[in-house]
This record gives sequence, C-alpha cells and structure tokens, in this order.
Amino acid sequence: MFTGIVEETGIIKNLSIMGSSGTIAIKAKKVLENTKIGDSIAVNGICLTVTRITEDGFTADVMAETVRRSSLSECKNGDRVNLERAMAADGRFGGHIVSGHIDGTGTITSMVREENAIWVTIKAAPGVMYYIVEKGSICIDGISLTVAAVSDDEFKVSVIPHTGEETTLLKKSPGNIVNLENDVVGKYIERFVTKEKPACEGDKTENDKKSGITMEMLESLL
Repeated sequence: MFTGIVEETGIIKNLSIMGSSGTIAIKAKKVLENTKIGDSIAVNGICLTVTRITEDGFTADVMAETVRRSSLSECKNGDRVNLERAMAADGRFGGHIVSGHIDGTGTITSMVREENAIWVTIKAAPGVMYYIVEKGSICIDGISLTVAAVSDDEFKVSVIPHTGEETTLLKKSPGNIVNLENDVVGKYIERFVTKEKPACEGDKTENDKKSGITMEMLESLL
C-alpha cells in the first residue's frame, strides 16, 4: 500500500517493451534505502516489484495489464517519474490509501495559474469519472491530490508550489497523459451496496448472506 506522497523523482534509464510487456530500469537514490528485491515501488502510481538493485537504481518487470491500463507505453528513456516506496507499518499516513493499481489514464486539458497555485484540468473516461467526487481524493501519476471540481468528463485539482517542485505534474503540458487511480474506499462501498453477498460455507440465515451495508443505512447518515 502507498499513500500518494512522492519521495523523489527518478529517471528512466531503460524502458524495454516487447509486445505488451517488458522491463523498466530507473535511476533513483532515496527509494533505494532499505529496499530489497521483491519490494514494491510505485512508479508514476504504478505498483512495480523490484527485481534488481544497482548502486544508482532498480529494475522491475512490467506485465501486459500494466501497459494496457497505464501511460507507461507513452514514456521514453530520460523521462522523470514519481517514486514512492510501499508504506511501512510504522510510517505516517500522509496522503490517502493508494494501491498502485491504475484504473485508467486521463489527458491534461489545461493548466492555469491562480496566484501561487496551478489549476490542472484532466479529462478521463466515464468509468474513471464515475468514482471521482468533489473534495474526494484522486491519485494522479502517484500523487495524492484533492479533487476541487468535477464535471461530466473532466475534473480539476489545485497544485501548490511544493507539490509542483517535488513531483513531475507541473512539468507536463496540456495533451499529456497521466495515470489515474480512484479512491479504493469508494469502489468497495459501491460493491457492498449494489451486489448481494453470495452464500458462504457456514452461513446459517438469509441475513448472513446479505451485506451489512445498505443504501438506506448510508442515506440515514446524511
């Protein structure tokens, strides 16, 4: 699990995609600390498993599903990427729950300055937009951000100077593709309230087969 607080930006040394899968080698420093082969590192929000460690970086395998879902195929050698190690059990929860499993990509449509912040507008597919809510959380290229506004097919985030300096987001331009991961909590809630629980071994009554969460229960809390 990650939190969407980028630890450093790394540089792609070698991206080799053969067909729909391949490997990626990244130059890094901070995320190598206490990292072992088999550990997870989020690369632009994509959870990848470290397969090799060198003095100045690491290598990871990239499977076909990752290439299909993410912007990885748009990357090239020399590109900077956001990096975050998996959260330690005693670490601070600085952002929100991020799994590193990309739901889809979005396209930056505009970047507008307002005093010290930059408004970034991103267009995304309906399946991604469905789970985006105003003042909710969204992970963009591995960065935990708060949604400031939502329309039918676009949403906006406001990026402060520190985030701009520590990540790659404000180095991008309109037309660039970014990875998006919806808030997993919202997806679980939808699953619980829209689908009846299947029977499990040990269920004794009809109530055992049903979810403990209902739409009526949620509405009563509003």
